[in-house]
Amino acid sequence: MIKIAPSILSADFVNLERDIKKVSSADYLHVDVMDGCFVPNITIGIPVVKSIRKCTDMFLDVHLMIDKPVRYIEDFAKAGADLLSVHLEADHPTRIAEALKVMDQCGVKKAVALRPITDARAILPYIEQLDMVLVMTVEPGFGGQSFMESQLDTIRQVRAIIDKYNPACELEVDGGIAPKIAPLVVEAGANVLVAGSAVYGKEDIPAAIQALRV
Repeated sequence: MIKIAPSILSADFVNLERDIKKVSSADYLHVDVMDGCFVPNITIGIPVVKSIRKCTDMFLDVHLMIDKPVRYIEDFAKAGADLLSVHLEADHPTRIAEALKVMDQCGVKKAVALRPITDARAILPYIEQLDMVLVMTVEPGFGGQSFMESQLDTIRQVRAIIDKYNPACELEVDGGIAPKIAPLVVEAGANVLVAGSAVYGKEDIPAAIQALRV
């Protein structure tokens, strides 16, 4: 089954609770955390995740686009994240491994994320313990970017690695996902689609979510 994870980066932050309820027919709620260091943008932090947790029972898929993420894993887990994804480019491999260990200790699902410049094989040291791999199909940092078709090869490569070493692991794709793009990434092997403007930019949000599913 294809899962849809609307990104609140495209929501109206003045009416965030309202906009979260609008996507209740989706499977996950994607929360983009940016620190202005790993990426050239600043979005939300731990207090907002804590507030989101109070207003929804949706699965919180929290994407940490932050430098040295191990420092904040426990705090985001306590704030209510169900899954945390850390970028392999954000720290030394030993520290990424430590971040995943802390996720285990905190009882949250574990994911690693890849920028477009990162080779699919970078997930190999971690794959057997992961619940999800996130492939970015835009450069992380800003919403509303165009899908990078070159990343279809990366999705296929990641899918092959998952199928070989950890078939239960999900493959999420984030960046420029729209109804015309969704079939391409699903065919390449993705089963979780993050969408921002393709959901929140539509008048009929439940219909927009369903359009991405099919």
